[in-house]
Amino acid sequence: MTNSADCRLAEEHRNRADNGHAHLLIGAAFLLTDLFASATIAKAQTSVELPAVTVASPTQKKRPARAAGAPAPRTEAAAGGLRNRNATPAQPTPSERAAAAAAAQYEAKLGYRAMPSATTLRSGASPLDTSQAVNVVPEQVLKDQLPRNLDDALVNVSGITQTNTLAGTQDAVMRRGFGDNRDGSIMRNGMPLVQGRSLDAAVESVEVLKGPASLLYGIMDPGGIVNTISKRPELDQHGSITVLGSTYGSKNGADATFDITGPIGKDGLAYRFIGYGVNEDYWRNFGRHRETLIAPSLAWYGDDTTIQLNYEHREFLSPFDRGTALDSRTNKPLDIPATRRLDEPYNNTWGESDLMQASVDHRINNDWKLYAAYSYNTESSNTNQLRVTAVNPVTGIVTRSNDGTQGSLSNVSYGTAYLQGGFWLGGLRNDVLFGGDAQYRTIYRQDLIRQSTPNVFNLYNPIYGTLQPGTTVSASDSDQTDKLGNRALFFQDTLHLTNQLALVGGVRYMEYEQLAGKGRPFIANTNLAGDKALPLGGVIYKLTEQISLYGSYTQSLKPTSTIAPLTGGVVIGSNIAPEEGTSWETGVKFDVNQRLSGTVALYDIDKKNVLVSQFNAATGLTDYRTAGKVRSRGVEVDVTGKLTDSWSMIGSYAYTDARVTDDPTLAGKALQNVALNTGSLYLVYDFGDRLPGRLRVGAGGHYVGDRPGDSVNTFVLPSYVVADVFATYETKYQSLPVIYQLNVKNLFDNVYYPSAVSQFFVAVGDARRVSLSATVKF
Repeated sequence: MTNSADCRLAEEHRNRADNGHAHLLIGAAFLLTDLFASATIAKAQTSVELPAVTVASPTQKKRPARAAGAPAPRTEAAAGGLRNRNATPAQPTPSERAAAAAAAQYEAKLGYRAMPSATTLRSGASPLDTSQAVNVVPEQVLKDQLPRNLDDALVNVSGITQTNTLAGTQDAVMRRGFGDNRDGSIMRNGMPLVQGRSLDAAVESVEVLKGPASLLYGIMDPGGIVNTISKRPELDQHGSITVLGSTYGSKNGADATFDITGPIGKDGLAYRFIGYGVNEDYWRNFGRHRETLIAPSLAWYGDDTTIQLNYEHREFLSPFDRGTALDSRTNKPLDIPATRRLDEPYNNTWGESDLMQASVDHRINNDWKLYAAYSYNTESSNTNQLRVTAVNPVTGIVTRSNDGTQGSLSNVSYGTAYLQGGFWLGGLRNDVLFGGDAQYRTIYRQDLIRQSTPNVFNLYNPIYGTLQPGTTVSASDSDQTDKLGNRALFFQDTLHLTNQLALVGGVRYMEYEQLAGKGRPFIANTNLAGDKALPLGGVIYKLTEQISLYGSYTQSLKPTSTIAPLTGGVVIGSNIAPEEGTSWETGVKFDVNQRLSGTVALYDIDKKNVLVSQFNAATGLTDYRTAGKVRSRGVEVDVTGKLTDSWSMIGSYAYTDARVTDDPTLAGKALQNVALNTGSLYLVYDFGDRLPGRLRVGAGGHYVGDRPGDSVNTFVLPSYVVADVFATYETKYQSLPVIYQLNVKNLFDNVYYPSAVSQFFVAVGDARRVSLSATVKF
């Protein structure tokens, strides 16, 4: 940090207190939000602890040489200058230190610095000192790329593809070949969520813990967890207002974001308030996305204790869009315009969600720290759905069912507490983590509507608006319920044998119970309870302070369950073994000069006890058993950070070979929606101070290879590439910093298909979206 930069930063910090401009901008933001019927999206994030910043005192400017014959300077001035040169430099004020620290952090974020949250691994350990891969999508990447949902943000991470998003209403990503919507793998600050969409204006960054994560997170598929990190209150007073306009395909939209944070008093109490609203027309035939979110939060930063409280309330309306269907003659998507929908304009989901979290982080002494947290998340919604059940590609007749769901309610309550610290035993350092957690989750759908419709819809000559939403409630399909509870204790020890070599060992013991079923009267199709001890082992060898090698053995557990009835009246009980995953992983991690970091990983995951079915000729019934096995093997590369002072990048590549290894009919088949090859690369060039303002330009794209669209591999979704570009220009309006940003997503307007559920539900990727925004900081 140069001296002139320090002075400029301190001046900008003082300028933030220009209340007159702030009040005008705040009023404008809320007026725009109201006009656009938009929604405030809360971005809660963890602040990154930076080392102490020393602000150098201003150096004395060199005086120009005095021309011959010019009068000598006054004696008093000369004497004063001599005294100034001999004086002790003034110590920086707290505000100057805060401004300098904020500026250093800002520069690190602009350089795509990956700064993992302590909540992902339950410790503050560096990724170089851990035996599992953790990939980060930094805050600035989200600001630059403007992802529309979580799977859009995760194109930057290796080994991830989209799966069944339930018509675009749920986060659903495959990690190393495993995953589903509502599988419990999406977190906020290390605690589980049930709301359909988790990426909003409250999220600062996204992290992925790869491989089986059951030691820390309990019941889970072996692909890993996704942790969204909240933006936290800060003691440095500042705020921003962003207004954005967009064209989405041939449709238009707008949104606005308001974000303000600062201290309350002088005793370490801080607040943050984030509001967001959007009103956008959907790019296909019809549909509208409306959303509002408010996210207030408080924090208290004491000498040894930090307390965080955050709340988010979200209201939403979004299209329920199953996409397109296959042409049975070619096993390819129908040859119709990508904008053409096969349902009706009333296909929508609407509802609201609430998220409340509290945490206490207390330093007991220099070696030990206690962390405790609680989270409650709930979402209620209703859905109208005209479902495609058959397509005749010759005549164009589409058979549809007028379905829907009324009274959906999901909630999850979660608490955790653990001790983290270290001690010496036998001359060896032990870094330990010991604690417990408990979770209770319910997914409930009250009224399931099932109503047939006449076959009057032709996909080649569609006429919309002749139907109304269905009203016939199916008693046998209603009251769908899935309740899951689990409690656990976990322990992990990292034993440092030398300065370079460490061994990692851990175990989790948990109890669980699950009840699932449906119908009026209610019929339980899953009713089980069990307990299990899950081990973890690993080794870490640090070649240098910037490069480490690692290896690990981990396990996962997930009870086999179903809401729908099984043929033969089979009920999944405690006698049916849960799904168990086992993973071996090795790789190398690096963090070069705290500028460029990444991971190269090789892994082998096996999952057994997968529920499979087989017809029993002797009884004439279908038997269910847990002899099925699946396997995923692959190589992953992830890199993010600064290549030079001007160039930043984030990139990934994955080779994922995921297939069924034991099943009467599916053995050898590749897993649905899992691509063999995926990759991404985004580059940013920063012109720095070479222009009157600060210009940054970026471009990149992601590639997804061919994927089977169903479990029996009867059709394949074609590979695709999506390219994006953006540019930001930071300048000043009077004394206020202003950032203009242009984004073009899907630059070449490619038609692509990111996932499929069946031949009738093939998701269509987003069309080109152009947006222009202005952000005013104060």
